[in-house]
Amino acid sequence: MQDTPDTASPGATPNETTEAVETKAASGDAELLARLQKAEQEAQEHRDAWLRAKADGENIRKRAQTDVANAHKFALESFAAELLPVKDSLEAALATDNVTVESLKSGDELTLKQLKAALEKFSIAEVNPVGQKFDPHRHQAISMVDAEAEANTVVQVLQKGYLLHERVLRPALVTVAKPKNG
Repeated sequence: MQDTPDTASPGATPNETTEAVETKAASGDAELLARLQKAEQEAQEHRDAWLRAKADGENIRKRAQTDVANAHKFALESFAAELLPVKDSLEAALATDNVTVESLKSGDELTLKQLKAALEKFSIAEVNPVGQKFDPHRHQAISMVDAEAEANTVVQVLQKGYLLHERVLRPALVTVAKPKNG
């Protein structure tokens, strides 16, 4: 059996060669053990970081659900606050003892002005389409009448419609001109 240069030194006895191999193997095992422990420690650190990130994600999801629920619950809060002065004005008018037609009319005009301001603040617009072409997306025709206007033109508004940011809240109830028979 020949000794190889990396396992034995020249002139070494077989016992010395075996001890060197065992020492080298033992040091290799110790190095592998140290590397294994370091890898396990890093794996544990990564697992802990992953668990913290997972918990943070769950907390964010739960907080977002709570925020959405509160947004739905209190969405009308500012709009309702704008309507309270209108209610106060109506109650004050009803509480007045010396009522005249003029005072009622001026009180109604002021209250209507307050209500219009509140609606405008929240982008609620009136639809009063007299003279416009009939639009089935914004108008609801109640009847058709003979009129001098062009066919399918709104000739009378029975009830105004309303839009919220260009979305129909309530279509206008209208009467439309009939096509002329010719």
